[in-house]
Amino acid sequence: MLLDERNRISPITGGKASLHWELREIEFRKELYKVMVPYYVCEDTGERFTTTESDGVWMAQLRSQYCGKYGIPFTDEIVGVREKYGISALKMSLILGFGENQWRKYEQEEIPSLSNGKMIRSIMNPNVFLDYVESSKEVLSEKEYAKISARVKEVIASEADQRVDAYEKQRIFGHARSLENGYAPISLARLKNILLYVLQYCGDTFCTKMNKILFYIDFLSYRERGMAMTGLSYRAIDHGPVPERWDRVYSQFDEVCQESRTIGNYEGNVLSANADVDSNLFSAEEMQILECVCSRFKHSSSKEISTLSHGEDAWIDCIDNKEKIPFSKAFTLKTI
Repeated sequence: MLLDERNRISPITGGKASLHWELREIEFRKELYKVMVPYYVCEDTGERFTTTESDGVWMAQLRSQYCGKYGIPFTDEIVGVREKYGISALKMSLILGFGENQWRKYEQEEIPSLSNGKMIRSIMNPNVFLDYVESSKEVLSEKEYAKISARVKEVIASEADQRVDAYEKQRIFGHARSLENGYAPISLARLKNILLYVLQYCGDTFCTKMNKILFYIDFLSYRERGMAMTGLSYRAIDHGPVPERWDRVYSQFDEVCQESRTIGNYEGNVLSANADVDSNLFSAEEMQILECVCSRFKHSSSKEISTLSHGEDAWIDCIDNKEKIPFSKAFTLKTI
């Protein structure tokens, strides 16, 4: 559930409560990390309180910072590597020599140790994982070993396509998963379906408006989840925040069409969709972020959303030198 000060009820008096943020240093595994912590203030008594959702926000930031710093796979990557090889969580634990339920705990957002994190990162390479499978022959049945090794070899055989995908990712995103892109997954499929969702919800959309919608999706997601969604980074320009390489993004996918149109005094490129959204790529929280942003701006014109974005500190503080916008600005959003 998104943090929402408008509908928050104080558990102390049953009256209204307002949402606030403060920067704190929190210790995790003997290191200090700076996170923005949300809390509520009861308007009747002045007392502060938090909720399960608000505590989850700063914990998500901490998780992203720690994993980003040490190159530990994020939860979605841990789930993804197991699914890529078609193996159960129990079998993954067995093959890697973890405790019986350890892999399942990692998929439930427990952060791996540095050594286990590096091991998981290494098995994203199917050749490395095949070595682990070979070494685990004695603890697998013949049927299990044959099935798993055959699947891993299929993944290895598809690496030519993966190299093409890696080139396209570099061309579009320009950098690895990091604070620069709000620790978002680097995924062309996810990016494409975010565009399709916006176009399905809002209808044909000028590129100028799409630039701002993507900005609000990513920065709202980072504020609420400690992680952005598209994999793009952003820069402040005269007309508001825009994704880096936005022109490449909109010409990347066959499912997203682009044509020049004039509406009134406004002329520009309009995006439309010719395919349906695959919502299975997104969590319930991510779908809520998408719906929240699109419902807010569905009826806004390009000029209106640009004007709103000019009121954000993210643009005001970065426009003089047309700088990249840091994701720390997510906690100063005013419009949404």
